[in-house]
Amino acid sequence: MPWSTRLMAALALFTLLVVACGADGTAHIPVPPALASRPGNWRLVFHDEFSGSRLNRDDWTTCYDWNRGGCTNSSSNELEWYLPGQVSVEGGHLSLTAERRTTPGTDGQVHPWTSGMISTGRDHWYARPRRTFTYGYVEAAIRIPPQRGMAPQFWLMPASRYTPPELDIMESLTSTREVSMYVHWRNRQGEERQQKGSYTSSGFADRYHVFAVLWQADELIWYVDGIERFRVTDRERIPRVPMEILINLAVGIKQPPPSSVDTAQMRVDWVRVWQR
Repeated sequence: MPWSTRLMAALALFTLLVVACGADGTAHIPVPPALASRPGNWRLVFHDEFSGSRLNRDDWTTCYDWNRGGCTNSSSNELEWYLPGQVSVEGGHLSLTAERRTTPGTDGQVHPWTSGMISTGRDHWYARPRRTFTYGYVEAAIRIPPQRGMAPQFWLMPASRYTPPELDIMESLTSTREVSMYVHWRNRQGEERQQKGSYTSSGFADRYHVFAVLWQADELIWYVDGIERFRVTDRERIPRVPMEILINLAVGIKQPPPSSVDTAQMRVDWVRVWQR
């Protein structure tokens, strides 16, 4: 076979393999079991497998929308100041590292801890968010830290920068054996309200667990490792606005870490969003 013919055959075979495997590398990612029995063509519209050596800054920023050389959430009694240096990608996963390190913030306060977070939101207040989603199935494989005093969170907040509404897919604030799930909303009188679900197991720091929410116009369903654990069907409580994805390792909130704890790490294997 002439060299040119062999080259054309090799190129054709390569093209077939790319098409078969999915040009965007997503064909190997199965539709979650929670969606398999639901009508519609569910498509993977966003995903990060953290397979590189650095954070994809086209998809993620490392602070809240009110970023000014770092940030925190002062309304939640948190002890950390978030900085980009506490976010790393290596070995096929994302790491958010909290350290007991006195850190002055641009808010005029001195914070006893520094930590990491990621968001599909803005670099600063006047920028445009990177990625927003309205309805869909949002999931992530997360391994929370075992240390006390840590508050790992996986949640959605409005692209408008104002809450509520808010969807907390997973929070672990008091025990590594329990995760909480919340929806926050305003009622017709403009009053802030919330509804909580919780699930307890032998422990969530032992390995990666998949936390997800199915967000539709008429229902919210939370899943832990593919099993439904909480449901809300009151339409008044269900967000109807574009939302950003956030994952953060807060420190404190319910209880400060004991003096024996100086560092902790939250790991994320992947994040995915499905829509139809």
